[in-house]
Amino acid sequence: MAASAREDGARSQKQGRRGCEHYDRGCLLKAPCCDKLYTCRLCHDNNEDHQLDRFKVKEVQCINCEKIQHAQQTCEECSTLFGEYYCSICHLFDKDKKQYHCENCGICRIGPKEDFFHCLKCNLCLAMNLQGKHKCIENVSRQNCPICLEDIHTSRVVAHVLPCGHLLHRTCYEEMLKEGYRCPLCMHSALDMTRYWRQLDDEVAQTPMPSEYQNMTVDILCNDCNGRSTVQFHILGMKCNICESYNTAQAGGCRISLDQQ
Repeated sequence: MAASAREDGARSQKQGRRGCEHYDRGCLLKAPCCDKLYTCRLCHDNNEDHQLDRFKVKEVQCINCEKIQHAQQTCEECSTLFGEYYCSICHLFDKDKKQYHCENCGICRIGPKEDFFHCLKCNLCLAMNLQGKHKCIENVSRQNCPICLEDIHTSRVVAHVLPCGHLLHRTCYEEMLKEGYRCPLCMHSALDMTRYWRQLDDEVAQTPMPSEYQNMTVDILCNDCNGRSTVQFHILGMKCNICESYNTAQAGGCRISLDQQ
């Protein structure tokens, strides 16, 4: 159940903050769907069997004087500042993190605004260094992150664009790199692996296969260029003949090359 404004405010102040784990704010939202008071839409959605539409919020309650009033930045009764940043469209109250409201996204983003541009095809705000340098996929943000399965478009976590064009949360991307290097959706390399492939070239050259395997070949499919090759089998990896990537998968059984027997 949602705590009262006083209980919520007192608990947060003891923990050295206002609001909840998601936002620093001096008010509770009155959910138009159920008339319950929650610090934010995320707290509401975690406790109810339905979602709060942030755009339909009309009223808030001050955590200090508990006066219910129309949504605004400052309490009309005790002058409590509900949020250093306030968006009257999204009803977002929070600390100043250089947020800005993107009309094309339809929600607020963490800025500063000049560091981002809105890609109309991807339908998402992206870092300026990606302008003209990313693979556009129409409405790519209208999906869940393949790692945490949470919505990307409305997430408070910035999105990371992989070379293949797929998106995932930046934090999820950083965790993914601890376990592997491939996109979880298409298996394309998620970063430039050229240096590592050359190191693998040296390891393969220094690790000859036993004589019974030296004439063995295998058909492979490259996850980076989607090309097919027939290459010599090696336990450390099979290199694509087209793009020289080791991000490959065996596409057929091993066989002995008759012309080398």
